[in-house]
Amino acid sequence: MQKQSSRLALGAAGVTVVLWASAFVSIRSAGAAYSPGALALGRLLAGSLVLGTVLLIRREGLPPRAALPGILVSGLLWFGVYMVVLNWGEQEVDAGTAAMVVNIGPILIALLGARFLGEALPPRLLAGMAVSFAGAVTVGLSMSRASSGGHASVLGVLLCLLAAVAYAGGVVAQKPALAHAGALQVTTFGCLVGAVACLPFAGQLVEEVGSAPLSATLNMVYLGVFPTALAFTTWAYALARTTAGRMGATTYAVPALVVLMAWAFLGELPGPLTLAGGALCLAGVAVSRSRARASGSAGTAEST
Repeated sequence: MQKQSSRLALGAAGVTVVLWASAFVSIRSAGAAYSPGALALGRLLAGSLVLGTVLLIRREGLPPRAALPGILVSGLLWFGVYMVVLNWGEQEVDAGTAAMVVNIGPILIALLGARFLGEALPPRLLAGMAVSFAGAVTVGLSMSRASSGGHASVLGVLLCLLAAVAYAGGVVAQKPALAHAGALQVTTFGCLVGAVACLPFAGQLVEEVGSAPLSATLNMVYLGVFPTALAFTTWAYALARTTAGRMGATTYAVPALVVLMAWAFLGELPGPLTLAGGALCLAGVAVSRSRARASGSAGTAEST
């Protein structure tokens, strides 16, 4: 039973990273027509609508009071601040620089998880994250060099750094909430909190919907339904069954998948350096999620 649960959690994590990787392709289209705050609000409203409908159908109701602090903090930081400042930051720096800076997030998750959640930092996790981060930097450098209009303003770097901090803080705040509420409840109400926080951008959203091309609006809806509603729920399901640090390390698969998706859907042929960086990202994830062979570590080894 435990082995089956571990496999389900691993599968849920896989769904999350694939959908989050696809988000970068959709953001390119939607971000050209929508301002950062409007795009975040539109995405969160679409996600909240889907999640709320599923919650009502399943009759899960309100989350327990003990889960509310974690839901509130993660909703404000991850669903609210993170989405807005990341959209804004990617307008100020090239995609490669944004990828490098934001990928500090998983490292912060591991450190914050050790500090506030009492999670261990096993050598395999640290080694895997080091390898994956090197891969993310390699991918970022190759993307920056390949971009004809690559640029990196101080403001953009600071915004991406803020996004990484908000992402890490949101994940660490969400973990305790999952001990008291289900993944769907935590995700739904976290998404609602983020949407409420982004309501000041409602005027921009209404104005931009009227002038945006249909493809951009459809991409915004896609971002809300799949990389937000579905992917954040599968993330919460997996996070409830493993450590925050290990889940953060798993997201280092995203840069490699982004490279493959940009190749498949946008015709952007990756160079040797980009492919090498993607391979490093995947190798690091494999190391960070592997089991220790020593029998004495069986009680602490994670499989998801």
